[in-house]
Amino acid sequence: MPSPGDPALDALLRPFGDGTLAREPGALFMRARAGGGFMARDWRGLVCETAFRPDADALARAGFTVAMPDDAATGGGRPLVLLLPPRQRDEARALFAEALARAAPGALVVASVANDAGARTAEADFARIAGPVSTRSKHKCRVFWAPAGQAGADDALAASWRGLAAPRPVAGGRFLSRPGLFAWDRVDAASALLARHLPTDLRGRAADLGAGYGYLAAELLGRSPGITALDAYEADARALELARHNLAAFAPRVALGFHWHDVAAGIPSGYDVVVSNPPFHAPDGRERRDTGRAFIAAAARALRPGGRLWLVANRHLPYEQALGEGFGEARLVAQEAGFKVVEAVRSAGPRPCDPRR
Repeated sequence: MPSPGDPALDALLRPFGDGTLAREPGALFMRARAGGGFMARDWRGLVCETAFRPDADALARAGFTVAMPDDAATGGGRPLVLLLPPRQRDEARALFAEALARAAPGALVVASVANDAGARTAEADFARIAGPVSTRSKHKCRVFWAPAGQAGADDALAASWRGLAAPRPVAGGRFLSRPGLFAWDRVDAASALLARHLPTDLRGRAADLGAGYGYLAAELLGRSPGITALDAYEADARALELARHNLAAFAPRVALGFHWHDVAAGIPSGYDVVVSNPPFHAPDGRERRDTGRAFIAAAARALRPGGRLWLVANRHLPYEQALGEGFGEARLVAQEAGFKVVEAVRSAGPRPCDPRR
């Protein structure tokens, strides 16, 4: 589901559009996103890296070559590296260091960050390892760049930063997670609330929509021995790989599936149970209430008649209409600390229509 506007991307492209910087054939774009002014015809040989499925799909539709991060085929020695750094600081630092390592000596690394997402801090971090930077402000964002390997660069610090986003144990060692994922260093309070209210009588085929590193799926499988199969759907490939690791102990008794997928595009039908803590922010941090509504619609279409959705969300999010359109009944199970837990039961009537049509 595309985001409405993208100031950081627009700002990143501006120096290339006005001739300040040159588009180099064979460039690399890390954490790439698609956008209205970003055209494949303008960027010969550009490789776009992203682990986020909606962005990967949008970039592919726009005609770009798309690769996963850490794909050895994308290689180093790039004549230009573009980067849209994330908010999470350890992940951003690791990506700055990786971008410099992937650039050819003297090639520019160019980044853009929204002012309200910590642009000054990000620029200062980049300068610590890259040396002196050039900068400009546009669209309430800061765009900054520096050549790889210039005098004043701190190669030793950059080398240490490259490991900052590596997987590590969280929640007392129960799970592996990594910086940059949602609630990466803890059990999310909303998910924990939902887990406490999951009944033990859930049975059959289950799906976790927006599975993250696997916490909710693990709680569901641990509490409901009647679950015979579970599919984890997750848009972030890095989270999905960790969910695969974190749920491996259940594989002997449950058929597990792991799907790098944009849930808003719909999922297959035939499920008895769906659990979800839907995201309501885009990767750039902007609130996207439509994503949660799309998750609810996808769950309604995927459940069998009588199938049950267990959902947690922030109390202020207006999901009641979406629940009313897709389900025969819905009840508020709990409200606590700004969150609400809802159970919704799919009616025996016709399957809900796809709202995208």
